[in-house]
Amino acid sequence: MASSTPSPEMPAQAPIAAGSHGDLPHGQQHGQQHPIGLYLKIWALLFVLSTLSYLVDYFHFQGYLRWTLILLFMLMKAGLIVAVFMHMAWERLALICAILLPPLCLLVLVGLMAAEADYTFLLRGVFFR
Repeated sequence: MASSTPSPEMPAQAPIAAGSHGDLPHGQQHGQQHPIGLYLKIWALLFVLSTLSYLVDYFHFQGYLRWTLILLFMLMKAGLIVAVFMHMAWERLALICAILLPPLCLLVLVGLMAAEADYTFLLRGVFFR
């Protein structure tokens, strides 16, 4: 039978009033707070990636190498911003998929359209000289 007196194994807990988050013990508070060091490290990494993207122009890279490096650095910076500053690294997989899969699908479709456009352009060159 359940007794109303607290036992030594199970200490009594005070009832929690709604909306009094300041009165909660440390382990029972809602929300997350990440260490400031994490944000400073990400900020420094974003600074390094920005510097590298500017160095691409400084060293006068040309052609596909230039655009590949610029897009790579851009995607890395965007990924860091979304993961850390928008807290996507700590979200559920369903939310991540709901936000990241539609742009990925659009990129695949744009790539397919570009390949189709090249094929059509080259085919017209063969038949309509």
